[in-house]
Amino acid sequence: MTSRPLTVGFDLDMTLIDSRPGIRACYLALSERTGTYIDADLAVTRLGPPLAQELVNWFPADRVEPMGDLYREMYPEIAVTATPALTGAREALTAVRESGGRAIVVTAKYEPNAKLHLEHLGIEADAVIGDLWAEQKAQALREHGARVYVGDHVGDVRGARTAGALSVAVATGPCAAGELRAAGADVVLADLNEFPNWFSAFRAAF
Repeated sequence: MTSRPLTVGFDLDMTLIDSRPGIRACYLALSERTGTYIDADLAVTRLGPPLAQELVNWFPADRVEPMGDLYREMYPEIAVTATPALTGAREALTAVRESGGRAIVVTAKYEPNAKLHLEHLGIEADAVIGDLWAEQKAQALREHGARVYVGDHVGDVRGARTAGALSVAVATGPCAAGELRAAGADVVLADLNEFPNWFSAFRAAF
């Protein structure tokens, strides 16, 4: 058994927070503001990739960047208070930090908005790094020495594996448990309620 501190990374959308209500509301507001149809109900079934990858479905390529800027500008007022924490999220980060470890958040979300979510929900992380997707997340995971990365998307699995971190997947987002396993997740949990017990056993063997 060892008491060495561990750094654990967590994704944000659909891992720590249920961002569907807030993002849906923001897409509807963007649609109203621009007069462009956006199927917000469809969009929130495929959360994970960067915003631009969704906006390209609704706007011409040359408008995606300015529409992304507008969306991010509108987001704090519309989406933050509408977004709850997912079950077990606070307890998962608490388990890491109470063990003497560090809990960081690495997300594709625009970093200032990611920080607003955590602040609003009272979820404390040791670092928040935004604007990174899939394999790009390995940059931050390596920089912070993360040995574990927890996420809900196959892109999160790829990020963990690229960083050489253990991939822990939760089936709370758009990817089913079987899809996460097929992508190479080392551990698949139903949700973060299962994380503290898993982490305790993992830490004991680390």
